[in-house]
Amino acid sequence: MIDFTQKEKEYFMGQALMEAQKAAAHEDVPIGAVIVKDGEIIARSYNARELHQKATHHAEICAIDRANEVVGNWRLLDCALFVTIEPCVMCSGAISLARLSQVYFGATNPKFGGAVSLYQILEDTRLNHRLHVESGILEEECAQMMQIFFKNRRKK
Repeated sequence: MIDFTQKEKEYFMGQALMEAQKAAAHEDVPIGAVIVKDGEIIARSYNARELHQKATHHAEICAIDRANEVVGNWRLLDCALFVTIEPCVMCSGAISLARLSQVYFGATNPKFGGAVSLYQILEDTRLNHRLHVESGILEEECAQMMQIFFKNRRKK
């Protein structure tokens, strides 16, 4: 397991927040993700469902795809994912299958959360791969971005 300082966690989550802003610019739900290996960001992405009209283009899935290309392997061992919002069930499954070692997220996802809110897929002892999960990294900033997005969307 990679031992990040609080300052490093906040830096990487800040990078994920920058990715989330790109999603909002395309009128996608503002979720961003970065994948870190050996202290460096090797992949970054944001929600692109509206942009690409593909249901599976969640920030986490797109970041995993990019990291697989960088590493040259489907296994992302010794890699950590930083994502602004708790991964959904689909993304939690993909994270586990990609063999990431750690997941850090900002705010919970009480309606679709697959890591802590509704399900605990990433730490489920019935599965053969479990990860370290930590929430609350820049939680207020991550939650606020979502709140503003949906408030503006309801106005339209």
